[in-house]
Amino acid sequence: MVHAAAVPVIHNTHRVLRAAVVAPIKVAYYTPRVRRASTPRAERNDDELGSGAEPTRVAYQTSRMPSSARAEASGDYDQDQDQERDEPQVERRGDRPTVTGSRAVLRNGIAYAPERAPQKVKNAIWAANTLRRKPYVWGGGHGSFYDSGYDCSGTVSFALHGAGLIGSPMPSSDFMGYGDRGRGRWITIYSRPGHTFATIAGLRLDTTDFLRGGNVGPRWHTDFRDAGGFVARHPVGL
Repeated sequence: MVHAAAVPVIHNTHRVLRAAVVAPIKVAYYTPRVRRASTPRAERNDDELGSGAEPTRVAYQTSRMPSSARAEASGDYDQDQDQERDEPQVERRGDRPTVTGSRAVLRNGIAYAPERAPQKVKNAIWAANTLRRKPYVWGGGHGSFYDSGYDCSGTVSFALHGAGLIGSPMPSSDFMGYGDRGRGRWITIYSRPGHTFATIAGLRLDTTDFLRGGNVGPRWHTDFRDAGGFVARHPVGL
């Protein structure tokens, strides 16, 4: 009875021991899989290198040729338009202020002549600057270029005289036949019976202020006005 009872106990114990022995073998068998996982990590490093190449592509895109340079290469480059997009650097030179580029700039009622403009255009701008505090006077500036006040055609006459383009004041009706027909590169004079104004290097020289209303006297303006009914003329070559 004792022997018969002991055999199953030993047999069961032996099975447990065998299972216990086999289990560590299985654990030891799985441990190399941790080392094998280094291969996927190496693949992830390759992915990281691949993703790291994307910033390089982005950096390459940001260093692309500016749109103005691409337009210049294609022959569609407009230097004036490029100048409008950038804030110009103002350089003041006494009573003859200038600004880099080819368009005039208005600061505190004073027009800065563009450095690329012809000298006659600069002189016209600087001459008109001296009138910026003059009041509107009907007929002013016609008996003489130098007056206490100016009307529309007297203002334009003074600016053109400062540029050496006319020798005596002109009324609006005379400006309708002045110079060459159409708009000019730098100066355009718009005339009709009863009123005249001019645009010089992108600024409007006029006695009419649409923001304040009415005739305020010789002033520079950055806004344009409806040219319907006006005759456009310009000095020869300008």
